[in-house]
Amino acid sequence: MLPLAGRPWSRPWRVGDAADFLELTPGEAELVEVRLRLARAVRSERERQHLSQSAVARRLHSSQSRVAKIEAGDPSVSLDLMVRALLGLGAGRRELAEWLGAA
Repeated sequence: MLPLAGRPWSRPWRVGDAADFLELTPGEAELVEVRLRLARAVRSERERQHLSQSAVARRLHSSQSRVAKIEAGDPSVSLDLMVRALLGLGAGRRELAEWLGAA
């Protein structure tokens, strides 16, 4: 039997964030943050324009399920496609910079 000090539940809790839990490097954590910011921006812009995911998909020559994956920040979606979605919704470089710079 393990001595009390060697048992996992006998160690103090450590508070951290997802990057700590996943042991991400600062660069990997920033990439995840960029992906999430772009995903939120696509959804926000789509909703602001009162468009359905299907309508956005038609603009991108893609599918509704792909737009849903973009908005979810799915790792199978390239950053290129996320940016193209925003540009397809009428965003310009200034808006992109604002979304990426938002904390």
